[in-house]
Amino acid sequence: MEKQTNEIIQLLKSKENPTNLTGMARYGINTDKAFGINLPTLRAIAKGLGRNHELALELWKTGYHEARLIAAFIDEPTKVTIHQMNEWARDFDSWDVCDQACSTLFDKTPFAYDMAHTWSKEKSEFVKRAGFVMMAALAVHDKKSPDEKLLQFLPVIERESHDERNFVRKAVNWALRQIGKRSWFLRGCAIVTGEKIAQQGSKSARWIAADALRELHDPKITARIKAKKV
Repeated sequence: MEKQTNEIIQLLKSKENPTNLTGMARYGINTDKAFGINLPTLRAIAKGLGRNHELALELWKTGYHEARLIAAFIDEPTKVTIHQMNEWARDFDSWDVCDQACSTLFDKTPFAYDMAHTWSKEKSEFVKRAGFVMMAALAVHDKKSPDEKLLQFLPVIERESHDERNFVRKAVNWALRQIGKRSWFLRGCAIVTGEKIAQQGSKSARWIAADALRELHDPKITARIKAKKV
């Protein structure tokens, strides 16, 4: 496994793109241990590797930005533990790694809902972001669960809308919008939540509410949501 891990790191180094690093930094991505490789290339590499839990763990330990993204792509949800989820979450140092780990791996584990609640109360900016990214991802990907299961997230979103940190407030907003677009029923519930958030008074809450309500009232989006109504 160590040999394969080293081979992958060497492959990533051979594809290093300094120009992309500048762009990544401009978008708030931590480039301290990054090669500047785009996502389509990383996904292609991951596809060639196939699912491999042990390799994912080893790639994550390297600390390289792209290696951690590949780790999220190739890991096996059925083998992921709560300990691993917490360990990786504590390592999050960039929003894109956080988002990919949560929306391509963690949201498919049996612990997704519980961890969304747990992380939403954390102090760390990226761990807290992870909680709300999980909510957004579950709203889109967990098609089998009833709306009521996602309804439980709305009070949490309302509770944390005061957080002014950029990566947190954007994730809170994302979760509110995705839940609201899940169904006609949840749209109504999300709008009520958004209106409550707007009354909180903080700059973050006002932005979250205004942006989410604008999208949920958009005629084209409203029509799409209404079309889902059974």
